[in-house]
Amino acid sequence: DSRYGLQAGVYTNNLGLALYAADELQVGGVLINDIPTFRVDHMPYGGVKESGIGREGVKYAIEEMTELKLVIVKR
Repeated sequence: DSRYGLQAGVYTNNLGLALYAADELQVGGVLINDIPTFRVDHMPYGGVKESGIGREGVKYAIEEMTELKLVIVKR
């Protein structure tokens, strides 16, 4: 019921329960059996609800600095 949804950590020996929790949690990322501060550059990191807009990470930074343009040539 939180208005925030950045990251969550789920600790359990039951993988099915962990995956169910991951489906149900309204957050930007779920780490199973690890703390939700773990991240590497290629992982999308961000939240939902009032925990920010968009994602951080190499791919997302490039997308932020790039303007997509479609060019079609009929020969």
